[in-house]
Amino acid sequence: MIGRLNHVAIAVRDLSAAAALYRDTLGAEVSEAVPQVEHGVTTVFVHLPNTKIEFLEPLGADSPILKFLERNPDGGIHHICYEVDDILAARDQLKANGARVLGTGEPKIGAHGKPVLFLHPKDFNGTLVELEQA
Repeated sequence: MIGRLNHVAIAVRDLSAAAALYRDTLGAEVSEAVPQVEHGVTTVFVHLPNTKIEFLEPLGADSPILKFLERNPDGGIHHICYEVDDILAARDQLKANGARVLGTGEPKIGAHGKPVLFLHPKDFNGTLVELEQA
């Protein structure tokens, strides 16, 4: 069902500093910051040869990243994202196998302009999993 690893998301307090660290210290290609209002975050992507790193900075007082950063003041890995060929079929199969889909269970458009869903971390060894339509 799952395909390639699309990205690893890291919550940060200072998006500019995180981007500069990867760009200037590690020599990585780093995207511009993009507000994702519907998701309550601003994102930057670090492009690697085989995947991406996504930095998430809180956007607005209701950002889910704020609570994560309260529990993890230095930031840290927030979620991992896998690609799936058919997000609705993947959702239905996961639910049939007892996995919990967060929110309404209907895909939202993610940072790459493709449908995404999130799976409950308690069902995946403590890791928040994002699925993205390939």
